[in-house]
This record gives sequence, structure tokens and C-alpha cells, in this order.
Amino acid sequence: MAKATLTLGNGTAVTIDGTPEEIRQLLEFYADGHKNEQTQPQRKTKAPRKTQEKASAAQPDASSDRGPDLSAIVNLVKECDEAEAIEKHILDRTSAVHRTLLPLYIVHQHLKTAGGLTSGDVNRITTDLGVPVRTPNASTALSITAKRYVIADKIRRQGVAVRYVLSRRGVEYMKSVLSGGTSTKA
Repeated sequence: MAKATLTLGNGTAVTIDGTPEEIRQLLEFYADGHKNEQTQPQRKTKAPRKTQEKASAAQPDASSDRGPDLSAIVNLVKECDEAEAIEKHILDRTSAVHRTLLPLYIVHQHLKTAGGLTSGDVNRITTDLGVPVRTPNASTALSITAKRYVIADKIRRQGVAVRYVLSRRGVEYMKSVLSGGTSTKA
């Protein structure tokens, strides 16, 4: 039996016992540059996080699911023909339901091809208008208080964004609010 000592590329010293033919084969194997394949373990690549997988599965094309341009809605509220009535009957009053329904009304009246809005969208729009309705309050208003005036695109579940559009009844209600004919309660 022959004996040989071999130092690998990573600094590991290996002692080999065997026939001269076996030692020669091992030395040729490591001399040919195959030492990395046998001595270094392969590293696992990180799998994408589950939240990223869910988001990509739920939104195959993110651009089509974004909804309308929020800054355009804010500008329409300020510049449309009904701007004075909106300011007088909605923005100057304290009704969170009316403030929540306002962006949906603007989308329905002026951006007819645009998609619905989420409660987070309503929060951002009302914040930009200077009369913020927090996201949980907008969500509660859309799903409970004003549910007879809106249509949801899916059933409400925790962690899933629901897009709302104004129904025919909601359009009539908002028109009556803007004309001053409805009290501040929904």
C-alpha cells in the first residue's frame, strides 16, 4: 500500500492510502481542475419570499391592476364644475362617509373607463385634499356604512385589497348631497 498527502485548494490536507494506481487517479482528478466540484458544497439559492409570490400571483400585470391615477382625481375634485358644491357640502363638513364616497363619485363621473378604488386609495386622495380619512375608517365606511352605495370587485378578506366603484344608487345619493338636499348622515 502506498500513502500520499494532498493539500486541496481550500487548504484542507488529505492523506490517501491505496495502490499507486488509485493515488495516481486521484491526483490526476484534482490536477485537472475538478477539485471544486467534489470538495466545495453547492450553495442553495434563496427562494423568493411568500409575500412576493402571492403578490405576483394575485397581480399578473401590475399596471392593469393599479386603478386610476390618484393625482388626477385630486385635481379633478379641485377643478371640476362641481368644485364649489364639493367644497361646501363635503369637504367643509365632517361626514367621513361623504368624504369616502367623493373619490368614487369623481371616478364615476369624470374617469368612466378607470377601475375602482381601494380604501388606501381613498385615504391618499382625501389626505391630498386636506380632509384625511384614515384607511381603516374608509374601509369601514365602504364595507358597512355606505355598502348600499358601492359595488366591490371581490369579497372582503383580511390582507386582500378590494376595489370599489359607485353604484347607480350611490351616484344619485352623491348628486343629492352635492345639491344640499341630504343630511350629513348616510
